[in-house]
Amino acid sequence: MAGYRKLGRVSAHRDLMLRNLVTSLIKSGRIQTTETRAKETKKLAEKMITLAKKGDLHARRQALAFITDETVVNNMFTELAPKYQDRNGGYTRIIKVGPRRGDAAEIVILELV
Repeated sequence: MAGYRKLGRVSAHRDLMLRNLVTSLIKSGRIQTTETRAKETKKLAEKMITLAKKGDLHARRQALAFITDETVVNNMFTELAPKYQDRNGGYTRIIKVGPRRGDAAEIVILELV
């Protein structure tokens, strides 16, 4: 059993899709996507926020290597990290919206707490 969901994509496409989802989530605060994508995005977003809470140069470079927008990383380290400093995980929440009209995939809203 793998430690991640394949999401019907080849590995390079899956990695880039998840990087874009994490960047969009941190940039806007909430995104709407399918449930399985949201669960995978949640894991990675929480790791990025934990890096921001460390706040050192190495953590910033690790975040820059993953997140596709430098302004999002700066925002994460200056605004989000102090906001979540006293919180030990659980930075995101998933709210179910309902099935998608075309293929009945479960649609959710993934947002920062």
